[in-house]
Amino acid sequence: MSYFPGSKYLFLFVYLFTFITGLPLNIAALSILVNKFNRNLLPVDILLANLTVSDLLLLTFLPFRMVEAAFDMHWPMPHVFCPLSAFMYFSSIYITSLFLMAISVERYLATAFPIRYKMMRNPVYPLVGSILIWCIATVHCSIVYIVEHIVPDNMTTRNYNVCYSTFSPPQLEVLLTVRLEICFVLFCIPFMITIFCYGNFIKIIMWQSRLDKKRKIRAIGLVMATLINFIVCFLPYNVSHIVGFINGTSPDWRVYALLLSTFNASLDPIIFYFSSTSFKKSFLEALVHVFKKLQFSKCWHKLCIAPCKKETVDINVSD
Repeated sequence: MSYFPGSKYLFLFVYLFTFITGLPLNIAALSILVNKFNRNLLPVDILLANLTVSDLLLLTFLPFRMVEAAFDMHWPMPHVFCPLSAFMYFSSIYITSLFLMAISVERYLATAFPIRYKMMRNPVYPLVGSILIWCIATVHCSIVYIVEHIVPDNMTTRNYNVCYSTFSPPQLEVLLTVRLEICFVLFCIPFMITIFCYGNFIKIIMWQSRLDKKRKIRAIGLVMATLINFIVCFLPYNVSHIVGFINGTSPDWRVYALLLSTFNASLDPIIFYFSSTSFKKSFLEALVHVFKKLQFSKCWHKLCIAPCKKETVDINVSD
């Protein structure tokens, strides 16, 4: 795998930016969701909690990628951590795409069939769905270990200076085929379902004149944040699977497409913010509490604390 000169600084910047922004936002999101569980457990909250755990999984193993980038894309750590970090990294990407799909289905059903949805709303359904999502994604991403230990002529075990980037022809043949299947099953199908659900979701929301402008803006924000996640973070990386299968080798730009997928851990909290008014209210209240503890100047109070307070008053928790 070839890198352009100085690419390690690009990788370090993306990893550090994602870690610094994503970790506190996802921890805050998870704490808010855990508090909600004690009051009023909703199906979407279960899905959002799993999405948060998936992001935290990626962020936990992101320091391994930082060390790799700092050593000019070489692996200086014990090799056992290489397949483990790769497995966690890839699993998080596809777990996220599946949960984004599940959230879009839940939002569509709640809007299109409100009466039937309320009658059948049961935490068991999202719990079972969450278990299936984790199993499907992790089983597919176990190809990391299959290539590492089962497929013959394993070049990666002989070269401990690189991590999951050099493969023998037998390995590559298996890997490219599985990547293509992963692309269709874990990206294309969820993406198409998400587009269908959110397309109809927006239509229904816009047709309902009784809904206020803020509710409609929140719906549009949820859809836009989700689509940006799919298109910017996941689409280039999955296109590399198709190109790699056609050409019979991994394209050199695949590593940079994979780098884009890292940003999803920072984008997902935006989806949480737009997903429900109760979450938005809790998030803003927590933000006001933090700002007050930090004791910023009066100017900061006007710019940040006062608008957040006003927003929490205006929010009508209707979920």
